[in-house]
Amino acid sequence: MSEGPIAEQVKRRRTFAIISHPDAGKTTLTEKLLLFSGAIQIAGSVKARKASRHATSDWMEIEKQRGISVASSVMQMAYRDCVINLLDTPGHQDFSEDTYRVLTAVDAALMVIDAANGVEPQTRRLLQVCRARRTPILTFVNKMDREVKDPLDLMDEIERELGMEVVPFTWPVGMGKVFHGVMDLREQQMRVFSGGEDRDRHNDEILQGIQNPAYAERFGAQYEQAAGEMALLADAAPLFERDAFLQGRQTPMFFGSAVNNFGVREVLDALVDLAPAPGERAAIQRVVQPEEAKLTGVVFKIQANMDPAHRDRIAFVRVASGHFKRGMRLKVARSGKELRPNTVVSFLSQRRELLDEAFAGDIIGIPNHGVLQLGDTLTEGENLQYTGLPFFAPEMFRSVEVADPLRTKQLRAGLTQLGEEGAIQVFRPAAGSLLLLGAVGQLQFEVVAHRLEHEYGVKARILPSRFQVARWVTAETGLGAAADERELKRFIDGNSHRVAYDAVDAVTVLVEYAPELRAIETNWPLIRFHALREHAGLVFQKQLEG
Repeated sequence: MSEGPIAEQVKRRRTFAIISHPDAGKTTLTEKLLLFSGAIQIAGSVKARKASRHATSDWMEIEKQRGISVASSVMQMAYRDCVINLLDTPGHQDFSEDTYRVLTAVDAALMVIDAANGVEPQTRRLLQVCRARRTPILTFVNKMDREVKDPLDLMDEIERELGMEVVPFTWPVGMGKVFHGVMDLREQQMRVFSGGEDRDRHNDEILQGIQNPAYAERFGAQYEQAAGEMALLADAAPLFERDAFLQGRQTPMFFGSAVNNFGVREVLDALVDLAPAPGERAAIQRVVQPEEAKLTGVVFKIQANMDPAHRDRIAFVRVASGHFKRGMRLKVARSGKELRPNTVVSFLSQRRELLDEAFAGDIIGIPNHGVLQLGDTLTEGENLQYTGLPFFAPEMFRSVEVADPLRTKQLRAGLTQLGEEGAIQVFRPAAGSLLLLGAVGQLQFEVVAHRLEHEYGVKARILPSRFQVARWVTAETGLGAAADERELKRFIDGNSHRVAYDAVDAVTVLVEYAPELRAIETNWPLIRFHALREHAGLVFQKQLEG
């Protein structure tokens, strides 16, 4: 396909992630976006642990049991002649690495804020990642059917805490038991609220005009207050500037109640109207344009056991350019190996369909058995490497052993796959047989133990570890690659009791205390210690550590 038709297809794509602090309603909103787009007919419940329906994006057994999202989900849907790729991310900070990697694969983010709690810690962290990447952000203030903060205070808090201008596109009339609806400030109309969930609402009452005199009589004091606030906004609120939005300096704000299907359609329309189509992407060698004829893509996520019966591993690939066709020959830039995938799939969470073609912005799934790793670049033959997929040094460590020694092989196989997936960091000590697990938070260890038991049939004992700090190491002698390799080997031989290898065999040093690390740094001036690494095979990106 030539660049002209590819460019037309690229313009139709919208790829975004939903981000929030836990319990802000992110997964519920995801369900309702799927509902309003027609991708599903009945929305599942996030909280109903004993119910027969669960959220489409919460497909793991542990997610259904606990009512939380612990893995990112990918869903594709069609709406208003656009192809929307929606990625639901975990809200819990223990799974933030998965979320950070997903944010490298999207062109925009939808931030969900609990109107009662305002800006919460995980929201701030995720916004820092978005701002660093200049990712455009839309804001949905959720749970207006409850007693919540004053909307003007919320607007001020978002601007102050997140350092970005807020432009209200809708404005609430009332809250809690007297929540009457939202005024669309651009369309000059009010959508009247009524409770109810599960099914699409085709017959919402819409009243025309902002100054309609019937509002005051019908909605009383709540409308009078909202009218005063809207008059203030008309004078004080900034005008929407598309360039400021695209650079992450301005966010459009919408109000609603996802559980009641209210305010969802406005958000879906805004994603189509405002979110950018896929843009250019920087590789080490050059900048790649999305409408180029040749296909390129990057693996940003690997998920094991989406179908537990087949022990499968799916590599999620963000198509960055070109036209993907099922069965085409692809090259893995890191290894030089060739793939010819014939069972490529698109997703609605764990449900999948065979895919015949895809374009820049689309997320495709390639089944593989260890051929692809996180961060791999796929091309039609060009030597190209995309950058920016981060791995952070873990903050907590545990050793792991199998309860039944006869299941040792299954334990290692399970941990290898979970390590490749990025669900946990797995370290293989240079001296010793016990595998070490590294994580950002305690919940990751609990999830890994659960998945080992239910997906691999292995009961594992997660034990304390003496290590508290990890750093990846490289040598930098200034005398060339051979000298660097010799210096690195000298370091490994001299520190074998504290050296380990991660899932991609990157050399890591593990220590018990930060002062011990400082002493090692002093004793080995030609060794560099990194709290962040990128994809295997790359030189560490100093600008990412700065």
